This record gives sequence, C-alpha cells and structure tokens, in this order.
Amino acid sequence: MAAVLFDFSGTLFRIESTESWLRAVLAESALELPEPELAQTAKALEVAGALPGGAAPVELPAELAEVWAVRDESAALHRAAYTGLSRRVPLPAPGLHEALYDRHMSPRAWSPYPDAVKVLSTLRERGIGVGVISNIGWDLRPVFREHGLDEYVDAYVLSYEHGIQKPDPRLFATACAALGVEPRDALMVGDSRPADGGAAALGCRVHFVDHLPVSERPDALLPVLDLVG
Repeated sequence: MAAVLFDFSGTLFRIESTESWLRAVLAESALELPEPELAQTAKALEVAGALPGGAAPVELPAELAEVWAVRDESAALHRAAYTGLSRRVPLPAPGLHEALYDRHMSPRAWSPYPDAVKVLSTLRERGIGVGVISNIGWDLRPVFREHGLDEYVDAYVLSYEHGIQKPDPRLFATACAALGVEPRDALMVGDSRPADGGAAALGCRVHFVDHLPVSERPDALLPVLDLVG
C-alpha cells in the first residue's frame, strides 16, 4: 500500500456524548436544567439524531428526508439537517439549537482514539501517504491541529468542499489523486460499510472499524499497520 485513507468520525475521532454536548452549551449560555430534565433532554436529542457524529435518528421526519440524504454536500445543508432534528426537541432558549450545532465543530467536542497518533505517526515514518476523507459539512482541520494530528495528514478531502459525498467514487478518486497514488495502491479505513465501502468500486482495499466510545476501542486501528506492510 502506498497510501491510507481514513474516515474522520468514528474512525480517527469520536464526538463527545450527547449529555456532555448539551451540558457544555448550557454552561456557555449561562443556563441550567434540573438534572432529571437535562438527562431527559439529552436522551431526546440522541433519539432525534441531532448530534452530528453521534447516533443516527431513530425515526427521520418526512420533512427532513430530502435534506438529510444530501446533508454532507454543503455547509448549509449540513446545518439545516442537524438543526432541523434538534428543533424537534424543546430547549430552554431558541438560540440553543444553533449553539448546539456550533459546539459540535469545536475541537473540544472531539477526542482521538487512543491508537490514532501511533498509527498515523508510524505511517509517516514508513513514507506512506495519509489522507482524511470525510462526509462532513464543516472544516475539520482545526480538530486535527488542536489534537496534534495534523502533521501526519497529507491531504484532506471533505465532502462539502467538493459537493459530493461518499460512497460516490469521485470523492475517493479525488483523495487518491491528491496523494498521487492509484486506487489499487490505497487502503480505505472507515466505520461505515455503506459510505466507506464505496472505495472498493475504485479498486481500493477497505478495512472497517467499529464506531465505539474512545474508552471501548483502544487498539482497533493498529491492524492497519500490518495491512499496509
């Protein structure tokens, strides 16, 4: 393998819990909820699928189905989809829905998986190109910089910057071109078989990891080092 393409959310990084997300925004807004109500609201937001990078909606509202299907093709669509889901849950102040969306883009809302730095730094030492290819509606580069992983990434290919989203083969082709490698010489690592599995159509090898909390997945990325040889 000459290069490895990594998904972002659920692969290299994990978003904070829905409760932590809500607590942070309430604190920043100088608002409080009684503990039982806070827990109940956080659960409702989780069921609604309002946290980007978190759980998918248990039931997608019909009026959001169209925007949801293409949410990662632009920043505006991404925000509309997730704030639309958030607004299904009553909050103490109307501005909190936008504040919640903004919070999830903060580097503080994300944690790298424990083995991410070892895997990325080892790939760099071996001279293997590293790309990050993500279905997303905002610039994740500050997250990598804040957590010290940006120095190991050679190229970022983000769906909203190209107007196409995985599993569209064009996004994977763009990533391979950015790294100067043929798809057959690249390994795609991700947590979504429907999305990340699209790389196989180009001839990339694909490896999947489970989208688990950071504390429950300490070493799932390490096999990547054996796969690239």
